[in-house]
Amino acid sequence: MSEQENVTASGGPKRCFVVMGFGVKTDFATGRKLDLDKSYKNLIKPVVEVKGLECVRADEIRHSGAIDVPMYEQLLSADVVVADLSTANLNAFYELGIRHALCPHTTIVISENKLPYPFDLNHVKITSYTHLGEDIGFDEVMRFREELGKTLEAVQQQPKVDSPIYTFLRELQPPSRRQELKQAMQDAADVAARAAEASGAATAPGPRDPTLATLIAQGEQAIKESRFDAAKALFGAALQLGKPGGQAEGAALLHDPYLHQRLVLATYKAKQPNEGAALDEALRLLAPLQPEVSNDPETVGLAGAIEKRLFDQGRGAEHLDRAIRYYGRGYYLRDDWYNGINLVYLLTLRADKAPQASDNERVADLVWANRIRREVLALCERDLRAIHERQRQASSAGSGQRPRDLEQEFWCLATQAEAHFGLGEMEVYASTRAEAMALRPADWMVQTLDDQIARLKQLLDRSGHLLTASGSVR
Repeated sequence: MSEQENVTASGGPKRCFVVMGFGVKTDFATGRKLDLDKSYKNLIKPVVEVKGLECVRADEIRHSGAIDVPMYEQLLSADVVVADLSTANLNAFYELGIRHALCPHTTIVISENKLPYPFDLNHVKITSYTHLGEDIGFDEVMRFREELGKTLEAVQQQPKVDSPIYTFLRELQPPSRRQELKQAMQDAADVAARAAEASGAATAPGPRDPTLATLIAQGEQAIKESRFDAAKALFGAALQLGKPGGQAEGAALLHDPYLHQRLVLATYKAKQPNEGAALDEALRLLAPLQPEVSNDPETVGLAGAIEKRLFDQGRGAEHLDRAIRYYGRGYYLRDDWYNGINLVYLLTLRADKAPQASDNERVADLVWANRIRREVLALCERDLRAIHERQRQASSAGSGQRPRDLEQEFWCLATQAEAHFGLGEMEVYASTRAEAMALRPADWMVQTLDDQIARLKQLLDRSGHLLTASGSVR
């Protein structure tokens, strides 16, 4: 179908509404974090637009009231819906069900390939793609774009019933759209106008009113540039905009904690009005996500970082114990080296700092730390192999190495260097550090590694005697 053919009867472009989460989400079945924005921007939106359709996701809708009304309108009236069920997102499943109830055809269901098939019966076709977590490989992007493009053409040229509801309830008729939709939108506008009149606000969003997607993009850019005050304001605004109508002030989006997590990060990084007050505020903002019982690695990682900083401020050894519990849970949930190397350092710190600990307890922490160092080395090696494979693919495709992979490769090597140092393997430490330096990292990255090694050396110089000679730094 050509782009010229892809227009509605009124002359406007046909529309594809994309049902999926946004930002970085945790897949609780595997403990992985997936950047769903990469799925949307790399796999879905470019293909939809090349096929001549307007592409929109819920966070890109400009609205003055609750997001529910325009979202339902899209599910009813969109010419095509693409539903990405990755991370078993509850909202995506719910919205897919609504679409299947409203429309017999032109619904495409996709997911990353580690999602277990979620339906009791094989009545819904799910087209899968491979997600690497933070990004998607070049070869996979090109493969999936071609497959999705063919599917988009097929569902428009020869629409077939793809809703299990209309497949099995054959006498069922889809709802009439025009009058009901017009009335629903008018009712929503009337409600918004009355609410705005009562508060003295405008009745509709003006040209400067940002969408949720805009606020998130600006907030992420501010974090990237270390403008944490600005990021805090942007994610605070995004959180308010993203809440369902009528939700209580301060309530967390428990089903979609991404905005809350980014606000917490920006808050403690901003250190305003001072670091202590910022940490207290960040801990308060995190509380609705229940880090004490959460299995979200991002939530417990944030809790660990805050508690560690509270301990560094001299607030008491209980904060160090909490930080160890949080980083430990994050490490075992995600099986990743970042949480692991942080956990190792905190165990070594507790062996040195715990005032009431016996020598046996200190030895236990140091032995535990060394065991995790061995595990971290293997995890880093796994990720380095994956990075090198992506580099090989990029090279064969004629594109250069991605900056994100270059940075990740440095931190993998830096983490391995720190693990070897803690194990007393000084020759391997030196060669691994040299390999990391050969990547020509930024000065601040080198300084971060060297400062961490210096702190670790001081701790092991004081407590390493508790271990055997092979486990200490000499």
